Amino acid sequence: MTTADHGVVLAMPASLPGRLFRGESAKRLRALVGDDWGPPLTGFTSDTELERLGRARVLLTGWGSPVIDANALAHAPRLQAVVHAAGTVKSHVTPAVFARGVQVSSAADANAVPVAEYTLAMILLANKAVPTLAREYRARPEAIDLIAEYPDIGNHGKTVGLVGASRIGRRVAELLRPFDVEVLVSDPYLDDVGAASLGVRRVELDDLFPACDIVSLHAPAIEETKGMVGARRLAAMRTGATLINTARGSLVDQDGLIAELLQGRISAVLDVTEPEITPADSPLWDLPNVVLTPHVAGSLGNELARLGSQALDEVLRVIAGEPLRHAVDLAALPVTA
Repeated sequence: MTTADHGVVLAMPASLPGRLFRGESAKRLRALVGDDWGPPLTGFTSDTELERLGRARVLLTGWGSPVIDANALAHAPRLQAVVHAAGTVKSHVTPAVFARGVQVSSAADANAVPVAEYTLAMILLANKAVPTLAREYRARPEAIDLIAEYPDIGNHGKTVGLVGASRIGRRVAELLRPFDVEVLVSDPYLDDVGAASLGVRRVELDDLFPACDIVSLHAPAIEETKGMVGARRLAAMRTGATLINTARGSLVDQDGLIAELLQGRISAVLDVTEPEITPADSPLWDLPNVVLTPHVAGSLGNELARLGSQALDEVLRVIAGEPLRHAVDLAALPVTA
């Protein structure tokens, strides 16, 4: 089958399709767009690009997709759906797309999986003091009296606080169910019934920080959440507690966090910071109570195949005239990632 048969057009960087669609997914994609995948559209300006856009019934997009604005839509009379093989659609799907009634789907659910897995791993390791002990053992290669020096390490009976009942926050709560920990969640859009369905206890944000051994951030980066984890809340954390951030650096007052970490009272696992690349002269690089990772929690490597597979499922639903399973809710978009 060819692109013209189904009207499926790829719009993403040229290097991305080969990473998203492998093995069986590659075969499925060829059945939709033909043996020649591309090049995918990387813009909507040239005559060739606009001619291909005019044939599109479904735009299959990814990270770095060109912006779909009113001008692009004017050249896409057949367009019924934008299926995004990644998380947020805010960077390329404009209000004009929704206004015209074009369906929009996102693979945010698929992208939540590795972030939640990373978070779970870090929660379990932090409660076991693994980051601290690994550094200490390397610096002091001798027997460590764990009973005397680390009497409270372990996950049994610990309290984990999740800031945000987002896709990722909810999945983390699910992954924590087999473990003997109590899970608290703070989210202004979560009620007691919703909390009960997740098997967690809902608390106010100010009450969460002093109550938890781990505080993990899963709120969206919007104006209302900017700097929400400030010096006061950080100071309220239990001595020995760990802050985990896989959301966005903007949620945390970076100066306040560094000041608290310099005291050595709490620890942090930071997959994201503000700015995104931590400055070379930042104390975060050298502090023994900090784990810094380069934004690795989201889908990478072979995990991209999960995004591609979910996106192809959605494309097939559009073609079959079936409802999207992962439709983007325009009303919820302002308060989601």
